[in-house]
Amino acid sequence: MHPPGAPYTNAHVAQEITRGTEEYGGARVTEQYLSMLRNGRRTNPSPELLRALAKFFAVPVGYLLGDLPQSQAERVEEEVRFLAAMRDQRVRAIALRSVGLPPEVQDSLTTIISQFRQQMNLPADPPAPGRGEHRGEHRADE
Repeated sequence: MHPPGAPYTNAHVAQEITRGTEEYGGARVTEQYLSMLRNGRRTNPSPELLRALAKFFAVPVGYLLGDLPQSQAERVEEEVRFLAAMRDQRVRAIALRSVGLPPEVQDSLTTIISQFRQQMNLPADPPAPGRGEHRGEHRADE
């Protein structure tokens, strides 16, 4: 997950982990080392750094390693998409207003939203935020 508008930079992640040494188990990392990890020039980060990165991004360590079974990895990605969507105040308002409505009304709302997406030539489901920015992949500008 990253703040609205732009993915985290290596500098920001390194600074937050290093500054919050107690919260992140004493791990220390530089912007340059993160860049090398992301572009494959370095491999095998320490277990402490992996735990710190997983904590920072709120994902299981196995997700960063690609060790999760496909179903668990998909569940983590779905949770990340949900959390990113809930940052939008309008999306939250729509979701909260549907709480307590009967299931058939909620289904009708889903159908209406799908119809709007189709009319606007949008995919049936919103794309995953930050797709391509996890599990060792990186943005072109890094």
